[in-house]
Amino acid sequence: MNRLADEQSPYLLQHASNPVDWWPWGEEAMEEAERRDVPVLLSVGYSACHWCHVMAHESFEDRATADFLNSHFVCVKVDREERPDVDAVYMEAVQAATGHGGWPMTVFLTADAEPFYFGTYFPPEPRQGMPSFRQVLAGVHQAWTERRAEVDEVAGKIVQDLAGREISYGDAQAPGESELAQALLGLTREYDAQRGGFGGAPKFPPSMVIEFLLRHHARTGAEGALQMASDTCERMARGGLYDQLGGGFARYSVDRDWIVPHFEKMLYDNALLCRVYAHLWRSTGSELARRVALETADFLVRDLRTAEGGFASALDADSDDGTGRHVEGAYYVWTPEQLTEVLGAEDAELAAQYFGVTEEGTFEHGASVLQLPQHEGVFDAEKIRSVHERLRAARAARPAPGRDDKVVAAWNGLAIAALAETGAYFDRPDLVEAAVLAADLLVRLHLDDQGRLTRTSKDGRAGDNAGVLEDYADVAEGFLALASVTGEGVWLDFAGLLLDHVLTRFADDEGSLYDTAADAERLIRRPQDPTDNAAPSGWTAAAAALLTYAAHTGSAPHRAAAEQALGVVKALGPRVPRFVGWGLAAAEAFLDGPREVAVVGPAPADEATRALHRTALLATAPGAAVAVGSAGSDEFPLLADRPLVGGAPAAYVCRDFTCDAPTTDPERLRAALNG
Repeated sequence: MNRLADEQSPYLLQHASNPVDWWPWGEEAMEEAERRDVPVLLSVGYSACHWCHVMAHESFEDRATADFLNSHFVCVKVDREERPDVDAVYMEAVQAATGHGGWPMTVFLTADAEPFYFGTYFPPEPRQGMPSFRQVLAGVHQAWTERRAEVDEVAGKIVQDLAGREISYGDAQAPGESELAQALLGLTREYDAQRGGFGGAPKFPPSMVIEFLLRHHARTGAEGALQMASDTCERMARGGLYDQLGGGFARYSVDRDWIVPHFEKMLYDNALLCRVYAHLWRSTGSELARRVALETADFLVRDLRTAEGGFASALDADSDDGTGRHVEGAYYVWTPEQLTEVLGAEDAELAAQYFGVTEEGTFEHGASVLQLPQHEGVFDAEKIRSVHERLRAARAARPAPGRDDKVVAAWNGLAIAALAETGAYFDRPDLVEAAVLAADLLVRLHLDDQGRLTRTSKDGRAGDNAGVLEDYADVAEGFLALASVTGEGVWLDFAGLLLDHVLTRFADDEGSLYDTAADAERLIRRPQDPTDNAAPSGWTAAAAALLTYAAHTGSAPHRAAAEQALGVVKALGPRVPRFVGWGLAAAEAFLDGPREVAVVGPAPADEATRALHRTALLATAPGAAVAVGSAGSDEFPLLADRPLVGGAPAAYVCRDFTCDAPTTDPERLRAALNG
C-alpha cells in the first residue's frame, strides 16, 4: 500500500494499492520533490471517471511504468471532487496550453508547484497521434535533466500568465432587460430545434439554462423560452440519458440525439434535474415532467443516500458484465437475447419495440440503451408495467456499479433544495424528511461552531478539506428552500451564517468573488471562475442565495452584494449564455423583485394556511421568497406585523418596497404570483 491508504476519498483509495508510490496533495510531496530534485507528476481525476479507470489499469497498475515513475518523479494523486481548487488552477493552465481539458488530468510541476507540461489521458502505446505515457515520461525526464533552465522559464511564464487572468469587474450592475433578451437570442441561435438541447455532441443536460428559460417565460410570457425548455426536457427524458428502469440521469450523451450516455450518474446532475423537472411541471402541468421529477427524487433517496443521511457523490459508469470484465454501461444495456431470457419471447418482442432495443444495438456489441418512444400510448399500459417491473428486478441482480460514498457539501445542498421542493409540490413528506436529514448531517458534521464548512465527509467522519465558495452558496440555497417548505426559521439562520462567510472571506472590496477563502491554502493562483460547468459556479450560486436571503430579511448588504455579483452576468450573459445559466436565472429573480410572500395562520398545519402556503410554493414568480408561520411568530422576518385577516389565514405579497393588500383566497394569491 502507498501513502493513499490513509485517505478518505474513494478515488484515492482506488489507487492505494498501485505500485506507483503516490502522495496526497500537500507540502510534504513538494518538499520531497525539492529534496530529490525531481519533477512532480500531478494526476487529477474522480471515482466515476471512465478514462481515469482506463489509464489506471493501463499505466498506474503496470509495474514497469510505476518503477520509472517512482525513480524519476514524485507522484501526487488528487480527487478533483475533494479539491476543486487544485483542479481548477491546473485545469485553467491545461486549457490555456492545449485548448481543451478533461479528466484524467496529467500535469508536470516543479517543486514550487508551477506547471510546465500538460495533458489528459495518455495511452500505454502511441495511438491516434498521441504519444504513449511512457514516451511522455521519458521526454519530461530528459527535459528536466538536460534543459532545466528552459523548464523553469516555461513554468515561470505560465504562472505569470495565470496571475494576469483576474476578472475585470466592470460597472458591477445586474443585467437588465436588454442583456437578458440578448442572452435568450444567443440561446435560440445555438438551440437544436430537431433534438433539443444546445450545440452538438457530446450533449450535456443544460439544467441551469433551463431554469433561466422557465423563469424568463414566467416573467415575460416568452413562449419560445418555454418551448426550448419543455422540448429539451422531453428529449432528455425519452432518450438513453435517462434511466428508463430506475430513474435518474447519466452524466451526458455522447451523441446529439440523447441516445447513448456516458453512464456515470452524478449527484449534482440529478439534484439539478430533479428540480428542473419539478419546476417544468409547476409551469406546464406536464405529466412526463411530474413522473421524471419524482422518479429522479426516488433514485436519489434509494441509490445515493448514505447511512448517515447525506447523499453520495456518484455511481460509476463501469460495472462487472457478469464475466469478470469491468465494462462501461454493463449494468444498464440490453440485448434482444437478454430480454427474451427475462421476459419470454412474446413480451421480449413487446419490450424491444417499446424501449428501442434492436438486433444491431444502439450501444456496443449489439446491446441497446433503453429509450422511451413518443408513441408509448399505443402500448398496453398494464403489460408495459409488468415488463418494466420484471426488467428492473432482473437488472437488480446484475453486479451494480461502484458508488463514491463521500458526501460533498455543495452537491448535498443542491439535493436538499430539490427534494424539499419536489416533496412539497407532490405531497411527498418522505422526500422533505430526506432533505431535512441531509441538512441535519451538514450542520452536525460539516459546519463548525464558527460557521465554516468542511467540503466532504465519509462514513460519518468529516474530511480535512475546507469548503469552497460553491459549498457555502449551494448549502445556503438548500437551507433557504428548506426554510420555505418547512416553515422552520432555523434554516434561514444557518443560510445567513454561511452567506456572512461569503461576504467576509470570499469577496474582495469591489465585490468580486473567489472560489477559495482569503485564508485558504495558497496555490499558484487564487481560483476565480464565474461560469457554470457541470453545476452552478460558486459565483452565480452565491448571487442567487444572497438575493433570496435579502428578500427574506430585508438585508441591504446582502442585496447589494447580490447585485454586484450579478455584474459579471451582465458582461457574460449576452456573449456566452450557455455558461451563465444560473446567473441569468438569478437575474430574472432580481428583475422580478424577487417577490416576498408571507403566509400567516393560526398554525402552519391549519388546512387553510396549508392551501395558501402550497399556492405560494407553486408560484412561478422567479425566485419568490416564501415564509410561513403563525401570526406573531418570530421564525421569519417576513412574518413580522402580519396579522390574520378577519381571523382567517392570509398571504401578504410585497415587491420593490410595495405590498399588495393581503388575501385569504388561494386563487387571488396564485394570480398575484404567476405571470
